[in-house]
This record gives sequence, C-alpha cells and structure tokens, in this order.
Amino acid sequence: MVSLSEEKKIYAEIQKKLFYIIPEKWESIYLYASVIDIPHKRPTGEMYFYYFPKGIIKKKPINCYEIPNAFNIDEDAYTKLIIDLYNTIKLLRQIWIAKKKKKWTNLTISIQNFQFKVEYDYQDLSQSLFDSYERHVIWRYLYLKSDLNLFGRKDRKIIDKYTQYVTTITIPKKDLYLEGMYMEPVRNIVDFEKTLSVEEAIAQSEREDEPKEKKKNRFLKKKRVIEDIIEMEDEDEEIVNNQILNWKKK
Repeated sequence: MVSLSEEKKIYAEIQKKLFYIIPEKWESIYLYASVIDIPHKRPTGEMYFYYFPKGIIKKKPINCYEIPNAFNIDEDAYTKLIIDLYNTIKLLRQIWIAKKKKKWTNLTISIQNFQFKVEYDYQDLSQSLFDSYERHVIWRYLYLKSDLNLFGRKDRKIIDKYTQYVTTITIPKKDLYLEGMYMEPVRNIVDFEKTLSVEEAIAQSEREDEPKEKKKNRFLKKKRVIEDIIEMEDEDEEIVNNQILNWKKK
C-alpha cells in the first residue's frame, strides 16, 4: 500500500522541478498533463504549463515554449527538463493507481496563493468530443481566465461549443488534493535575480542585428525539438502532435 508520505514526496518533486524550470519570479503556475490509455495500443500523453510573471500589474501568462528563446537557454537541456518533469507525473499516476485502484486520464496542477492543488480527472479522453487542440483551448479559457475576446474566431467557436456542451451533461466528479506551502527560495535554471523578465528579454532580443526571418525559423525549430527527439527514438510509431510533449510508453 502506498503511503501518503510517498505520494507527498512526488508532489514535492514536481514542485521542485517546476520551480527550477521557470527562470523568473512568478505569481502562479498552471500545468496540464494527460495519459490516454487506448485499447490494443500504447498510451499517449501530453503536457504543457504556463506561469504568470510576478509584477504590480498582472501580466499575460507565459507559455513554457517561450522560455528557452527568451532566456537564451540551451534547447536540448531544456527538453530534458520537460521530459523529466513529465516522467515524474507518470510516476505520480502509478502511485495513484496503486493507492486508489483507479486511473486518472488527466490532471491540472495549480500553484498560487501559497497553495499547491491537483485536480484529477477521469474522463475517457480517447472518446472525447474534443480533440487535443480543442482541449488545450478550453483548458486555457478555464484555468488561465483568459479574456474570450483575446481568442481568435476559431478558438471562440471551440469555447462556445464547450459552453453549450457542458449544459447538456453531468460533468464527472474530480478528485482533489490540496496542501498549503511555504515558498522558500529555490535554485532556478538561471539566476532570476540577475536576469531580465520575459518581456524585457524578448525586447532586447528584438534589438539585436539577427535578421527577423532567421529568428522566426529558429523559433519554429525550437517548437519542434521535443517532437523531433521522440520521432528519432521510434520513427515507426504514430506521433500525436501536442503543445509541449509527446510521449510513448516504453
């Protein structure tokens, strides 16, 4: 039987890895991860997270895709950190199954106001009315509290479809874990006391002499780096495109 202390150790490890990956002071963090079990096939999964930078005026959420480019962090090293974080979440799922005897399909972790919260969802994503992209749009709308007017026409239609959908069904109950936490200083991937904010770093980068087209190509290459690594590991497997991470169970 898995003890609560073992489970809490994994929660602490997830927090530590997240704190390390984010290279500046932040107000809150929101992470989504899934593991989708498909009959007669290997499970697939995805993960992405956002954080709100610390400041007097509330700033827009930063997608973790932006971190390597904005802070001049090696993409390969950053990719390994992301995969390591996801592997820890997979371990949490194994512990949860051993303890609760049931499988969650996706979770949302939020860290804000000195609280660490995990929501476990059991919806069968393989049978979902919404695909991966649509679920991402809906998740951003629900958890990042983004203004609907900031979404494009296509995404607004997705949100409208979801809003109508939830009025016709009973949403399955989620399991919730919540704990208070004391935010101690932690080591980061860079020393955020000596670095620029994301906005400042991007502005500085734009003032450099590098041609815009070259910078655009570099950014697009960066967005594919994790997918490319996994494709090289097993080119014969079907790859599902996700925002941050594609995963195949070994």
